Amino acid sequence: MPANEIASTLSALAPLRAESGQPLHRLVEARLRSLAALPEFQDGALLPDELTIASRLGVSRGTARAALARLVQEGVLERKAGIGTRVARPRAESAIGAWRSFSREMAAQGIEVVNFSQDYGVHRVSEHAAIALQVSSDTPLLRLDRVRGWGGQPVLYSRSWFHPRLRLAGTEDFSKPLYDVIEAATGVVADTAREEFSGVVATAALAKKLAIKSGTPLLLRSHTVSDARKRPIEYAEVHYVSSRFTLTLDLRREPS
Repeated sequence: MPANEIASTLSALAPLRAESGQPLHRLVEARLRSLAALPEFQDGALLPDELTIASRLGVSRGTARAALARLVQEGVLERKAGIGTRVARPRAESAIGAWRSFSREMAAQGIEVVNFSQDYGVHRVSEHAAIALQVSSDTPLLRLDRVRGWGGQPVLYSRSWFHPRLRLAGTEDFSKPLYDVIEAATGVVADTAREEFSGVVATAALAKKLAIKSGTPLLLRSHTVSDARKRPIEYAEVHYVSSRFTLTLDLRREPS
């Protein structure tokens, strides 16, 4: 570590002095926030272990552990067994309330979405997709499966079913925004969507795709997309790793 970084770290971990009206654990938290804000730790370097932090600050190991745990709970830090403590990566957010390309929305936040895997082909429709798209349960449909993410981590797994009236060829290039591809290939414009949300846990198969542990909490977003004539054209189920992604809902008060 360069000398200037060592000096910054030592300064942030200088022994604490009692300050009137400030509980000790608050002082430790404040020092840890200052430490986490240093460039070297923003770039992914491991923070000192709790024993070192306690020794440097002149507090008990339990106090240091509690302060670290509180910052982990807040999402400031993240801890991995056998590795250590790092500054947590900020979770990306997607706002619901406007029809936008997901990749473009993330790009506006400085995030480049990449495909970790993609499969596009004909499959027998699922029960939920058949109901949403108003087709027979034995209908073969084109299905697009993708694992997407950024920063070297899978963030979501999506499965889209397309209504046969679109007459997609099965050779479309979905490296481009999905609804742009549909419009260019078929002339059909995605106009509205009905969204449903639920909490689920990762099955073994999903856990493998998303590089997480089986049983990890996931956010399931199911939506049915319709054209201007209110006819369903796509049904999709998207599983998000909730620790890596946040959905926000924008609401507006309607005039009375």
